[in-house]
Amino acid sequence: MADRVTAIEQRLLHRHPVSGLPTREPLFAAIAASPDGVLGVIHLLDLERLQAFDEALADHVLAALAERVVRMLGAGALVAQVDRARLAVWFGTETPAEVADTKLQALGYALGEAVSFGQREVLPEIRISHAHMSDHGIAPATLLARVSASRSGGADISAPATDDPLIAAQQLYALEQDLRRAVARGELELAYQPLVDAQAGAVCGAEALLRWRHPEHGLVSPTRFVPIMEAAGLADEIGLWAINAACREAGTWRRLGLGPLRVAVNISGHQLDRRDLVTLIERTLARHSLSSDLFEIELTETIAAGDVDRIAALFGRLRRLGVAIAIDDFGTGYSSFSTLRTLRFDKLKIDREFVTAVDRRRDSQAICRAILELGQGLGIRVLAEGVETAAEYSWLNAQGCRHFQGYYFARPLDPAAFRAFVQDERRLSGLLAPLSDPVSERLRA
Repeated sequence: MADRVTAIEQRLLHRHPVSGLPTREPLFAAIAASPDGVLGVIHLLDLERLQAFDEALADHVLAALAERVVRMLGAGALVAQVDRARLAVWFGTETPAEVADTKLQALGYALGEAVSFGQREVLPEIRISHAHMSDHGIAPATLLARVSASRSGGADISAPATDDPLIAAQQLYALEQDLRRAVARGELELAYQPLVDAQAGAVCGAEALLRWRHPEHGLVSPTRFVPIMEAAGLADEIGLWAINAACREAGTWRRLGLGPLRVAVNISGHQLDRRDLVTLIERTLARHSLSSDLFEIELTETIAAGDVDRIAALFGRLRRLGVAIAIDDFGTGYSSFSTLRTLRFDKLKIDREFVTAVDRRRDSQAICRAILELGQGLGIRVLAEGVETAAEYSWLNAQGCRHFQGYYFARPLDPAAFRAFVQDERRLSGLLAPLSDPVSERLRA
């Protein structure tokens, strides 16, 4: 009897109590027995956060995901629970490496499907990393550690304004879950802020700005949901939606005969990491019959200051396609003069920090003059963003700035309002007219 109890205890030691999967020891033994294989690690990114405020739901999600993995892979692989929020999959020599890679990719899609728990649904956040054992020749435990550590982390997410950490965690998790469904539910939209060419006296395009209209909370501030989007790994999906929606709208401008209006879309660092970004942009432009010279990407200085050689190669491909490239918030990041020369931007946007009250602040005036001279010397268009008063516009225009964006001209507009603004030539002419006296400024403000 004692021997039987001991045997049961030993078996339990090598099985996870929630998922029922083997633990590390059986995994390491399988790798040692057949070292020429593929090891995959499934990262359940939000499981520990969910467990912090709803352990029963977290256990249910873990068990459901483990069951999906085992059902999909069958007897062709060993599935193990290596810690609370990570599963490992070992494909031995009987499974070709390319087949293992394909199966892991399929798992990534399947595990992202919703898990039901009573009246609730959870959309799991999954990342999968993998390595070929033959490429490393190291101990199984070391390989597991390296593959587990290969997942790139996300940005920090600020918690809701509440003194109760449990409530804050619940609210944050619920908002993230809602954002995962936002594209499918049609809750995302783009607003368009006019880009004005003062020399031509016309609107020359618009920046497409992402908005989330939550069914219960109304418009959620981008400062609230964008960090969640990036940390939750949604930047690719939502970014591609934004590119598609912006190109569709720009195609409408062309069909309505509104002139050669260029649409500018913000691109995140996550999107720049995509090897197929240029191909995706090219296909999207073709889908909407939009000329590439009517599409512009915007990115921040911080992103541009990364791997300059890699980004320069990407910019070269985009430029050969005909897409323009703008650097946003110029003056607040880390761009060096050599970076500007290497990457060859088409447009610099002076950050609103230096535009605000530029008519009265000598330090801002010196910075804006320097940026305008830099742009002229490099042959790069310069746009002042965040222009909110007639005095700011008038001072910048007197210094040779020709392109503008900001509340002085228009706030971000819905598609219909933007089209109406483009066609209201009289209104724009009034805004662009030089100031004659302080009374005129007060009337325009």
